[in-house]
Amino acid sequence: MSNRRKFIKSGILGGLAVTTGSLSTLACATPAKAGQKPIVISTWNHGMQANVGAWEILSKGGKSVDAVEQGVRITEADPDNATVGIGGFPDRDGIVTLDACIMDHNENCGSVAFLQNIMHPISVARKVMDDTPHVMLVGEGAKKFALEQGFKEENLLTPNAEKAWKNWLKNQDYKPKINVENHDTIGMLALDADGDLSGACTTSGAAWKMHGRVGDSPIIGAGLYVDNEIGAATATGLGEFVIKICGSHMIVELMRQGYPPQEACKEAVDRIIRKYKNNYMDLQVGFLALSKTGEYGAYGIHKGFNFAVKSNTQDELIDSKSAV
Repeated sequence: MSNRRKFIKSGILGGLAVTTGSLSTLACATPAKAGQKPIVISTWNHGMQANVGAWEILSKGGKSVDAVEQGVRITEADPDNATVGIGGFPDRDGIVTLDACIMDHNENCGSVAFLQNIMHPISVARKVMDDTPHVMLVGEGAKKFALEQGFKEENLLTPNAEKAWKNWLKNQDYKPKINVENHDTIGMLALDADGDLSGACTTSGAAWKMHGRVGDSPIIGAGLYVDNEIGAATATGLGEFVIKICGSHMIVELMRQGYPPQEACKEAVDRIIRKYKNNYMDLQVGFLALSKTGEYGAYGIHKGFNFAVKSNTQDELIDSKSAV
């Protein structure tokens, strides 16, 4: 029996569980509580502090799109975080380049990629969404737009990041390290008191990447996707493999078919493993999903991926289930 048929037969549809008799339980269920709202979830341990920022808006009845923007800005502004915003590790040429996207409950979206010298790419992406007819701006065009919108130009390469880059130059060995270099993203999903979903994703990308490389984080449907009828998903890890399966969009569509959030994330991970069986042991990808009903789930290729949850009843960091 297919997963979709199994979940529908079991009465698990759109994140709601209905007892229909003698049923097998989900073996790897994350302790989600359907019906929670507002709620915010985000990737990695830095999501704990980011969630606090988002909660300031959500707890007062604010909109999810404002919450996710404010939440990830906290991570972007943390110079001790080597993977997002200021302090992010540079590319192999020693240049910090940033990517971000945001999507609201009306499927409006904005994105920037290969942005330099602007600390808050998520807010530039928000401006692209709100104030232009476009979805994505990149490179010099994105920077010019940001400056025109009043953003401040500043050096994002901190002394610690520069030191790490110079140490890397001694050997120039590029091989992503599972759960270390791939802590290169914060993805955040929120459901507000009105029942509306939004998401944000922001990153400095893989450390020591080729100059000009862009991963999944600013790409709608890969690093982030929101459908207010169904749910939302975001991704972290080595973005090339997320892009190849349109990971976040795939997860939302699986949720539309009846998959609970965690099982949808697992199916996306399993697809990467099936299609790239000669590569997956050397890379990490993690997915995070939130349903319209407030149920959440996550799944990674390898152990070590965690995510933060904050609601009226929860405030915790949870270790994701994984394939390996």
